[in-house]
Amino acid sequence: MIRYFQTNSPVNIVLLLVYAFLLKLYSFMHPHIPVAQATDGFVFVKLLVYLRTAGEFAPVIYPLIVLVLVLTQAIVFSNFLNKQKLLPKPNFLPAMAYVFITALFPEWWQLSSALIVNTLLVWVWASLSDLFNHSRPKALVYNTGLAVGITSFLYFPAIGFVVLIFFALIIMRPFQLSEWLIAVLGVLTPYYFLFAYLFLTKDWNPLTYLPSVSVSLPQFQQDIWAWMAIVLIIIPFLISGFYIQGNMLRMLIQVRKSWSLMLVYLFISMLIPFMNVVPGFEYWILCALPFAAFHAYTYFYAEKKWIPIVLHWLFVAFIVALNVWLPATKG
Repeated sequence: MIRYFQTNSPVNIVLLLVYAFLLKLYSFMHPHIPVAQATDGFVFVKLLVYLRTAGEFAPVIYPLIVLVLVLTQAIVFSNFLNKQKLLPKPNFLPAMAYVFITALFPEWWQLSSALIVNTLLVWVWASLSDLFNHSRPKALVYNTGLAVGITSFLYFPAIGFVVLIFFALIIMRPFQLSEWLIAVLGVLTPYYFLFAYLFLTKDWNPLTYLPSVSVSLPQFQQDIWAWMAIVLIIIPFLISGFYIQGNMLRMLIQVRKSWSLMLVYLFISMLIPFMNVVPGFEYWILCALPFAAFHAYTYFYAEKKWIPIVLHWLFVAFIVALNVWLPATKG
């Protein structure tokens, strides 16, 4: 099966749809109605209010939205990686890896602000990777800052991804203070318009839209399934490190820098959930995109042909078993 995803055939979109639906079948049979958390931005809160009526009538709307988001993110992310030539030839391996990773935890089958934020972060990373030889870098930096500012309206700690922009400027560009200031200006622009709107409508209460920031250890259900899923994520990631290191000298400079930025993206996405912690594992889905890129590298470059096949079916077997186990625990 994995050989189909090693090509760039449009048929893979249908295969991704089948995988995404079947591997999250439990979420369609038992839809989860999302509830806003303290870290969620006001835009996400309003979205849940907007969806409430339809959700009460047909709760399946929530897993359907998740399905559309995951498939869209997977396909767009895979196209961006192919465009940036992070893999030697176009394929759907990053999309397949993303679908698998987002099916490892039941919390990642649910609609969350962090899942929606991933849609914007796909574009942010791709845009920052273009900084190396872009003809209008200041416009690009401003737009990525603007996107990060908007993500904080969905999930407030996501504003921490402004650090990713600063690292991109360090990795991709010679230092120019004006570009750093433009990045900050881009992040602040959504807040400027928000506060201007509040002032003009005489509803001046900015602290409502600026949650306090705190750092603490995340809490989630640490059962055997969670630890097995974490192991499944880590193993292909570690293997990819050996392959990337071995091929580093053969890569173009821009490709090397893009992989470095991807690693920074991964580290930042792992730190963000430590801000304004609420119980649950759903916000760690921010790590899924960069992990999917490294997993795809393992699938593509594995010297032994059986390695990607075994990894593929290990993911499938684990996720299917998780779908079977969850109804038993609910019963």
